[in-house]
Amino acid sequence: MAKTSKDLRSPLSRARGLGAAKDGVHHFWVLRVSALALIPLSLWFVFSVACLASGPADFYAVQHWVSAPSVAVALVLFLATALYHSVLGVEEVILDYSTGSARLTLLLASKFLHAIVAAAGIFAVLKVALG
Repeated sequence: MAKTSKDLRSPLSRARGLGAAKDGVHHFWVLRVSALALIPLSLWFVFSVACLASGPADFYAVQHWVSAPSVAVALVLFLATALYHSVLGVEEVILDYSTGSARLTLLLASKFLHAIVAAAGIFAVLKVALG
């Protein structure tokens, strides 16, 4: 029986793309890029809330602030990026410290809860921004 070309590959060649190394680099870079995106967004958010707190911070002042299109877009970007970064970080912790069926359950619960918080946060910003 003749050997196929797959059988003639080196052990390193056969191992590439298998196991935990399959998407670890991608996960690493996405986590770092989301962290970099959060730096200016977080600085903007903290500065904006601090300026907002210096005046009368009632609901109408916040509504007026959020109703500006640039603020609403920045808030949605901040929420989406922060929650995406959070889900990546929590996923990394779950993969490192849990085993068996608990791992899958925790991963699903984490993604589900992050999705609910993201949807609720973005909905709240849009509801306040659009009246």
